[in-house]
Parts: sequence; structure tokens; C-alpha cells
Amino acid sequence: MPNGIIVINKPAGWTSMDVCAKLRGMFHEKRVGHGGTLDPMATGVLPVFLGRATRAVEFAADSDKEYIAGLKLGVVTNTQDTTGEVLEERPVDVTRDQLWNALARFTGDIQQIPPMYSAIKINGKKLYELARKGREVERKPRPVTIHTLKVLDEAPPEGADYLLRVVCSKGTYVRTLCHDIGQALGCGGCMASLRRVKAAGFTLKDAVTLETVQEAVDRGEGGSLLLPVDAYFADVPMLVLKTAGAEKKIRNGGLLNTCDLPDGAYRVYGMDKTFLALGRVAGGTLTTVKSFFEV
Repeated sequence: MPNGIIVINKPAGWTSMDVCAKLRGMFHEKRVGHGGTLDPMATGVLPVFLGRATRAVEFAADSDKEYIAGLKLGVVTNTQDTTGEVLEERPVDVTRDQLWNALARFTGDIQQIPPMYSAIKINGKKLYELARKGREVERKPRPVTIHTLKVLDEAPPEGADYLLRVVCSKGTYVRTLCHDIGQALGCGGCMASLRRVKAAGFTLKDAVTLETVQEAVDRGEGGSLLLPVDAYFADVPMLVLKTAGAEKKIRNGGLLNTCDLPDGAYRVYGMDKTFLALGRVAGGTLTTVKSFFEV
């Protein structure tokens, strides 16, 4: 059974679930999940978890993300990106300094109103389903954090006026950020391109294309592309259990006395260095946060 993480360089035109479905077929594994949705127009880092590794998805989804986004000024669309219907076009008379000043207003802890074209549910209905029927409903602002927001010097792609680097918390809509920046500048704006360059601690250097995966699978070497699930927790201290009794307790979800260890999270391994669980020590007692061994 395949168990592990594969970081895909998502192509444009695919949904995140399209990628999961493709990998599900390649690896013949029903348990497949991803670490953070990307819009179809977006490209870049999409961590995908297979098998028992899907138990780490919840941790990956909570992580910060980094994007390179193309900002188009003077155009407002119903989807807040250039794939949507143009609602308004306005003249643009904005200097680079004015843009920098506007970005400062969107850095730090901000409130963001989710776009209608999103998968958020209100009263059991996904917003994009309502939007496609021409309906708009009130959305409550949600807190997000923009850690870094800057204009890049490199030339933007065709259709964009500027390239932005965005490092943000989970739940941030970069296209909404582009829309709101345009509104703040008085000329309107939308997102013209989006490339995710970091998610769940993985970067483009870790990513492979779907074509590369297919070729490896065809050679019978697909498993060689999978990172072990404990790679995601590489920054967490390692704890190797020293007795069969201790390992049995962890495998059974029991508590373990670890009076000599400082409080905090640990990667817990069996005597044979098999990754068993993400654990936490508090007051000299180790408890399991999430198990990762095959039952």
C-alpha cells in the first residue's frame, strides 16, 4: 500500500481534486487528500497525501502559504480574477509608490470577505453554486493574516500590471486581496495569475509534475517519489521508544511516563525506527496526538 506525501507542481486548468483523482488512479489508493486548495487557474505547490499519510492533512491545511500573484488594475470581475465576467473597467492612474502605500494597509491581521465564487458553505449551499445562479448572499468577514505583501521587480506575466509576493495564513483568498487592493486604489483590480511557491513547508524544489509521476508509475517506480509522512514533521524532535512495552502502549493509544522529557511535540518511533505517531509531552506524560502506523 502506498503511504506518503507527493508534492505536485499543479498545472493550470486542474482543480486540486482533479489532481487527487488522478493520483488515486495511478497509485490505486482510495485514501488521498491534499494540503490546501488551489483554484483551477493557479499553478504550483500542491502537497498530496496518500494512504495512512492522509491523517496529516489537517496539519498541512493549517500551515502558512506563499504565492506569487499577478495583479491587474482597472478591471473588476465577478470571480475577482481574469477568468470571470468583467463587471467594470476603469482608467488607471496609479504610481508604484501609491501601490506600495496601499499594500501596507493589507499587511498584518486583516478582515477579508470571502468571494462568492468559493467553496465556502452557507446554509448548506456552496457559495459558487449560488453565484452561478446569479445569487449573492451576505458573507461575514473572516480574520486572516498577511505576513508579507510586496511588489516584485521582475516583469509580470502577460495580462498583469504587477507581480506581488504574498505570504499568508490559511483561509486567505489572494484574488480577494487583489480585488480589495484595486478598490483601495480607486481603480479596481483583479488577479491575473497565481503561482503557489510554498505550502506545508514544501517548495517548488520539492514538486514534480503529473507527467513525471505517470512515467515513474509506468516503470513501476511510483513509490520512489513518495516522501515519508514523518518528513512533514521534520522540525519536531524525534523520540525513539526503547522497550516493547512502551511501544505497545503507544500503539494502543495509552499514556506513557516520560518524566525526563521537556514538554512539547515529538515524532514518536518504535524500536525499529518505524514512525508511529505525533505525540505531545505534558507534565512528564506522553499522549498520542495522531497515530500514523498501519493498523
